[in-house]
Amino acid sequence: MPSDTSTKILVTGGTGTTGRLVAEGLRERGIVPKIGTRNPSRESEVLFDWQKPESARRTFDGVDAVYIVAPTNTSDHGAIVLPLLDIARSSGVRRFVLLSASSLEAGGPMMGQVHAYLAGNVPEWTVLRPTWFLQNFSGEQHQNTVRQENAIYSATGAGRVGFIDAADIARAAVSALLEDQSWNRDFILTGPETLSYADVASKLSGILGRTIRHVNLDVDQLAERYQAGGLDKDYAQTLASMDKWIEEGNEDRVTDGVLALTGREPSSADAFIGRNSHRWRS
Repeated sequence: MPSDTSTKILVTGGTGTTGRLVAEGLRERGIVPKIGTRNPSRESEVLFDWQKPESARRTFDGVDAVYIVAPTNTSDHGAIVLPLLDIARSSGVRRFVLLSASSLEAGGPMMGQVHAYLAGNVPEWTVLRPTWFLQNFSGEQHQNTVRQENAIYSATGAGRVGFIDAADIARAAVSALLEDQSWNRDFILTGPETLSYADVASKLSGILGRTIRHVNLDVDQLAERYQAGGLDKDYAQTLASMDKWIEEGNEDRVTDGVLALTGREPSSADAFIGRNSHRWRS
């Protein structure tokens, strides 16, 4: 797909963690994307709600490529996302870049259903499968407990993760959206090293000058915490269950996916924490 400034790109989840950064990256390349959001308030923003398909055809009109961030308030992505992708295809969208997860294979639950759909139905696609975000620590999931309780809660045990900066994911997405040739494959994206949650707590302790603990829960206890935070029961249980995957060592890996897509090595946890230390201070 030609990557000139006439390319029309829709960024769904365009005000979220990666979507906002993808939009910024596209603007740096001279492309003004449509920003899909449930609550548009700016000129570049358009109404987009996965659960309101009646507005989708207008949103996809004239779009060449779309960055897909699936809804986080449901786990039934096959029923909710795929009908809108059918509309996108019929509206002329050719290239699709999906934000999935390292733990989700094609055909698996949630974004795995969307992954399988893209591989079987669209001409140009890339699936980004990042491991857990470093932003999980600086945002709502862990930020509040670090600030208020000096604690990080998980069900990961001593399992290790190649935590990744969302900025590296966004750079990979921009590349996948704009390269002349589509990859038509998936990439597992990680940071440059693997760390346990206790390791991250230790790094935070060193930079913040106070002791941050890792509190290990079982999966059901963690799911209860997620549900209390507003997630629906099934999604909370699915998300918590992914921590068991970490505990069993399935995220203990480092890949060259970011380098392959962007030509740059991914950012380290130390660099990320240093840049964002203000987020954990009272």
